[in-house]
Amino acid sequence: MARPEGPAELADALAQRAYLADRGLVTALHLAHRLGRPLLLEGDAGVGKTEAAKTMAEVLGARLVRLQCYEGIDRSQALYAWDHPRQLLHVRTLEASGERPDQHESELYTRRFLLPRPLLTALEAGDGAVLLVDEIDRADDEFEAFLLEILSDFQVSIPELGTITAARPPMVVLTSNRTRELSEALRRRCLYHWIDHPDVEREAAIVRARVPDVPDGLAQRVAGVVARLRALDLHKPPGVAETVDWARVAVDLGGHLDAEVAADTLGVVIKDRDDLATVRGVIDEVVGIEA
Repeated sequence: MARPEGPAELADALAQRAYLADRGLVTALHLAHRLGRPLLLEGDAGVGKTEAAKTMAEVLGARLVRLQCYEGIDRSQALYAWDHPRQLLHVRTLEASGERPDQHESELYTRRFLLPRPLLTALEAGDGAVLLVDEIDRADDEFEAFLLEILSDFQVSIPELGTITAARPPMVVLTSNRTRELSEALRRRCLYHWIDHPDVEREAAIVRARVPDVPDGLAQRVAGVVARLRALDLHKPPGVAETVDWARVAVDLGGHLDAEVAADTLGVVIKDRDDLATVRGVIDEVVGIEA
């Protein structure tokens, strides 16, 4: 598969896969790929950070390797582990055949019993992979420091097997919803881009790209109502995926979005009880009169 040579080609390739990125994001993705530098994407939940990595993998014809971060994640869950049940089965097989397991101990720590986790998988795939480190802000400081080591050298040392180095580094995309501040060391290692919610015109275009049977006017209207919802002081403002879902629902319910339809389907875009109460109190004002 031919890979895009410049930002313009990359923007077209992303758009062909229904991912409409603005010029700044396209440039950041292009530079991260060309320079071999990790790209840190920050922004509110639902603005398309994870989708950017997924679509980039499709464009490059690469395998997407996803490391989902969470509180308490450690290196064995991210890098590799030994397959203890298989090792135990191997020992019992040796005993059953009259062998002494202690004379075969080294066999228990070979590739046969190694379980690669996302980081090792991506290192071994090299530039045939896009490594998505999703929601790095949910991991703790210790894991972030460990990750920084991996991203600096793109290699890992396994005591029983030696050092494994990526022949060519995979493209790396880290995402953060800013639930905590990341270290300056990690930020310095990465290129950085902030993704904002799209404006009404861009969001309507995204809706049209992902819901082919939506009329232009309805796409514009749904995007406009969602923009007014985001202007409210909500705990969880709707993301782009919710906008697309709401457009699909509006098409299914007759192709319009008036105050009554909006009130009946608010759960598609509002996912918090307090937010629902807030929006229901101003639903006529937010939805307005349908043209």
